[in-house]
Amino acid sequence: MNDAEMIRLYQQRDEQALTETKKRYEALCMTVAYNILGNREDAEECVNDALMRLWQAIPPAEPVSLGAYLLTAVRNAARDRLTYQKAQRRGSGLLAESIEELSDCLPSADHPDRMIESIALRDALNRFLSALKPTPRMIFLRRYWLCLSVKEVAAETGCSVSRVNMSLLRTRKKLKDFLEKEELL
Repeated sequence: MNDAEMIRLYQQRDEQALTETKKRYEALCMTVAYNILGNREDAEECVNDALMRLWQAIPPAEPVSLGAYLLTAVRNAARDRLTYQKAQRRGSGLLAESIEELSDCLPSADHPDRMIESIALRDALNRFLSALKPTPRMIFLRRYWLCLSVKEVAAETGCSVSRVNMSLLRTRKKLKDFLEKEELL
């Protein structure tokens, strides 16, 4: 069943939509939540919370990509749970590690004036990502959006770990240069 058919089921309030969504996206959602939280039970709760949010949002929402919409909800739920748990369990997930890698090429949250520019930063990141070639973009997003480990990214992309590391290094440098040119860093 494709996304459009599942969205139609959500709009009809057919509970089969949840079954089909879990069948298609649960493994990926669990990976994302687990990589952020480092705990299977917490990840399962976040996936279930995201599915409930999806059920409540459609209708009226009509996402273009059900998978992207759901993954965003899962990621947000996991980040909220991580914040709630404070920093005690942060080291067990991959979110802190991936944020640390990006710390040199993103503005610091310590500067309130930079936080005001968050919309400009989001737009600049979208422009930057759309300008990347497909493979570096795919590697970058899998590492920093889905919070996959470098080994997992390598396995999913069919690249070696060293190639993934080099691609990430080069892309972070390009991002830093791009944001400096945009005067956002």
